[in-house]
Amino acid sequence: MTAPVLTELLPTANGRQIGLITLNSEKTLNAQSTEMIRIISPALSRWAENDDVVMVLVRGAGDKAFCAGGDIRNLYHIISAEPAFPNPDVLTFFREEYGLCYQMHTYPKPILTWSSGIVMGGGMGLNAAASHRIVTETTLMAMPEISIGLFPDAGGSWFLQRMPAKSGLFFGLTGMRFNGRDAMLANLADYAMPADGWPQLLDALHHAPWAGISDNHHILNATLNRLHQPNRLPESQLLPNLEAVHNILNAGDIHAVDAVLRHTEFADPWLAQAADTYRNGCPVTAALTWRIYERVRNMSLAGALHMELIVAMHCCNNGDFREGVRALLIDKDRSPNWSRTLAEVSAAYIDSHFINPFAPGEHPFDHWFQAGNPISSPSNQGA
Repeated sequence: MTAPVLTELLPTANGRQIGLITLNSEKTLNAQSTEMIRIISPALSRWAENDDVVMVLVRGAGDKAFCAGGDIRNLYHIISAEPAFPNPDVLTFFREEYGLCYQMHTYPKPILTWSSGIVMGGGMGLNAAASHRIVTETTLMAMPEISIGLFPDAGGSWFLQRMPAKSGLFFGLTGMRFNGRDAMLANLADYAMPADGWPQLLDALHHAPWAGISDNHHILNATLNRLHQPNRLPESQLLPNLEAVHNILNAGDIHAVDAVLRHTEFADPWLAQAADTYRNGCPVTAALTWRIYERVRNMSLAGALHMELIVAMHCCNNGDFREGVRALLIDKDRSPNWSRTLAEVSAAYIDSHFINPFAPGEHPFDHWFQAGNPISSPSNQGA
């Protein structure tokens, strides 16, 4: 049986090593599973302590995808078989997925992602967690949770905040796909290369003048800058629509934004497609995405992930996530029967998603907030 993740050490010309991680599930577009995470996380821990390892490189097997998201089909079957709250197997998946995001964000050595092809959901979380990100002309990114009744997670609540002109909130509400040039504009990519440039990348990394740990981020910057070919990327779809996106998101509260997206005939086909996806999406996800965007404004990444774990457990316990996955991936009828319209989504119902289901001190991420950490109440910030 083929391993879902391949790890190896590549020698460099000056006697150092590069850790290579390959997400190895082409059939599922390298969708992230618990089994994958349990290979990646220990490898990162080993390499962090190995002075010979100068950086980590992450890619997806095949040409179609870096990572198309989490294994939500498996989550659907877990929830259907055991509708407990909090479901222990669901908790395990999200705890380890979000824990890996935090491990990558706080990693002491450079992590470079080859984010070519499809990068969605949990794949976006991996991409955003890396210190260096390469996109290509085939890169296609999205946070499509509006279509499955979840919310932009795996750090999405945090990195969507850091995109210009509220475009992160727009992408979270509409699930709209965007290309590599858009990713660079939106702080989700750093360098561009052609999709067939993998051999050139490996050669450049092999010959880079790797040094001590404090210098290698700069050495990688310089190496990638010499390979940078932004002219290979398609034209931005976000940039010509940035003012329109800004105006849509500043229409008022979520109900005002909903009215704009539902009742405006957009001449631009990209905006029209975004509005159409929103109209067919989950109203609870829309309200929840809006509330999270407001709530996370002053949070650290650790605080955001702490909150996301709580919200994810509630979403999986409520019916919309299961219904969304059923309609999209199980029955494939693309006709989800959402539990509520936006008008029926009460503030109290959205508030209930932030109620900590864990006993005091038993949230899996509480250990991130020990004495001396400036965040003393991570899940209550921004309320």
